[in-house]
This record gives sequence, C-alpha cells and structure tokens, in this order.
Amino acid sequence: MILPNVRASFGASDVETLLQLLEQRTRRSRLRWKGQLVEEGIDTLLDHPMTLSAVMENRSVSALSPKLAFYVMVRHTLLDGGLDNADIADYVAALLVEFAEKERAFRIARYDDKIYRYVVDLVSELEGESSERRQFLLRAHLGNYSLWLSGLFPDYVIARVHRRGAPGLDYFEELGSSGFIMASECELADRHDLVDIYQEVARGFRVVRRALNRVSDRFFFPDSTSVDRLLRQAVDCVDHSAPGRADA
Repeated sequence: MILPNVRASFGASDVETLLQLLEQRTRRSRLRWKGQLVEEGIDTLLDHPMTLSAVMENRSVSALSPKLAFYVMVRHTLLDGGLDNADIADYVAALLVEFAEKERAFRIARYDDKIYRYVVDLVSELEGESSERRQFLLRAHLGNYSLWLSGLFPDYVIARVHRRGAPGLDYFEELGSSGFIMASECELADRHDLVDIYQEVARGFRVVRRALNRVSDRFFFPDSTSVDRLLRQAVDCVDHSAPGRADA
C-alpha cells in the first residue's frame, strides 16, 4: 500500500542538503535559512521558488536522496499546474519512489506474487471474487498504475495507439480516476486516511497526469523529441493557461 509519507521520512541529512543547496543558490546564509526552518517548518524550504532549480541543477551534493528529488520535482510541477496540495504531492512522490523498485509497478503490493502488465487484467480481476483487502489493493493499483504509466510514459502510450490501435491517454485517465474513486470507498482507505487523497487525485487526475508528463519530459527523458510529444505539450500549454485548470 502506498502512503503519503515522503515528507515525514526526511531526516537530518535531507534537511542539511536543502540548507546547503539553498544557501548556494540564493547566497543567503545557512543560519538565516535555518532560522526560517525553525520558525515555519520544512515546507518553507521545500516550497521555496528556488528549491527546484537548486535541487535539480546542482551536482555538488552527493547526499541528495531519491525521495527528496522526487518530492521536489512533483511538488513544484503540481504548483505550476495550479494544484497546491502538499498531501497530493506527497502521495505522488511516494508512488514514484515505490514504483522505482524492480517490477513493483506491476504488482498490487510489494510482495504480491501476481504480475499485472495491462490495466485490463486489473479490471478483469476486479470483476471476480476476492477478499476485501485484495479488492482494495486492486482498485488502488488501477489508479496508481494508470497514473504512473500515462504520467511518466505518455510517449509510449501514444506510440502504442499508432502502432496497435491501443487505448490512449484518455482511457488511462478514465480508468485511473475510477480506480481511485472505488478505492476511496473501501474501509481500508478510511483506516489509513487515504479517502480524501484518492478522491482529490481522481478529480484532478488530468492535472496530475500532465504534471507528471512535464516531470518526465524535463527530468527523465529530456533528449527525446517527436511530433506526438510536441503536439501533447502544445495542448498542455493551452489547457495550462485556461482558467479553472486545477479543477479539470
């Protein structure tokens, strides 16, 4: 089960890394940054407008953890997309950290034996009989997997549309949103305080998906270019400039 616990996992080394990076980037003393941290909490460092560039462009800090990098990337890209909810950024960052493990993206839980490489297989099993816990994990994974695939690998999804007539991004948005809504209705979601997060990600699935598209384009596959990517980015820019985009 994926929980929004990335921020809570930051330790002393992550804080020191942030302080060092912001000091270098802004020329403001570490002592002043530390004073602000004490007064306002770690979010004041994480959300600072200079933090993303400080984290992603500085190569002098070897202690940068994947969790810190993922959170900062997701948080600032979501903010740019009009979604100012740190809990959502926390959840999405936790998803990226978890799915970075080998084949974890294809399992409903870390140690589950069954592999699901296609969302249709998840949907098919949802329609069968299974325990309450497995139903919850299947529903949540339908949302998580759809977001991960359409968010980080949109060019792969679109290429399969052209080659095989496979479903496009809208299909994953619809199924992913449905998965999160169904998961939010489970008792386990309530027990783990995931109801609001699932519902908000479901409502703003397109906003979150497009934010992950920008993370993918900028940080994971920056050298990849195609007509499909340019068209997708153009549509994203048009929607991004439209009022009420965070409610899409």
